[in-house]
Amino acid sequence: MSVDQPTVLVVEDELAQREVLAYNLEAEGFRVSKAASGDEALLLVDEDSPDIIVLDWMMPNLSGIEVCRRLKTRPDTRSIPIIMLSARSEEVDKVRGLETGADDYVVKPYSVVELMARVRTQLRRVRPATVGIRLEFDDIILDSETHKVSRGSHSLKLGPTEFRLLSTFMEKPGRVWSREQLLDRVWGRDIYVDTRTVDVHIGRLRKALTQHGGNDPVRTVRGAGYALG
Repeated sequence: MSVDQPTVLVVEDELAQREVLAYNLEAEGFRVSKAASGDEALLLVDEDSPDIIVLDWMMPNLSGIEVCRRLKTRPDTRSIPIIMLSARSEEVDKVRGLETGADDYVVKPYSVVELMARVRTQLRRVRPATVGIRLEFDDIILDSETHKVSRGSHSLKLGPTEFRLLSTFMEKPGRVWSREQLLDRVWGRDIYVDTRTVDVHIGRLRKALTQHGGNDPVRTVRGAGYALG
């Protein structure tokens, strides 16, 4: 399993629907986590923040609309795209879902092909490197499709881990990433790696970025982690 795979959290109380969604998302190359209730979804988000959430509206106890409201009012989760699924097709329902914070609204029954396209559209916004989009920060250019990096007029040679680190930083310049978050994003949550390994690879990335001169764009935030810019 590639650690570059973005994660989609599927929240659906109907088992058959949940498994169909998970199957199709995995076939598209996503990592999938599943929740059968709103409460379980909130717990999973706290344990391992997904890149995108596909959320059913009609669920017992804690509805999807309430899950969406709670996540969008929290600073640490409000930027996670939420695609709301609902059998409610009236315009007033769509408006309510979007005003609660949903980034997209899909009416059941839906086309799986269309839903996958909507997921990829949201992914382009939050994980552009995973869909081949060229990223730029100051004089650094990262082409995720050709796997090439340049700074100014110089091409840079990065190892695969350093490339994934730089991709992560360039997707969200200014964001401070803890060592644990970088381990999860770059190495994968199923692989045990000591946090000191992050420091080693950050050092290699810094060396590669400054080998032809120029300032070090990777910032160390004491007690918190690292950021680009």
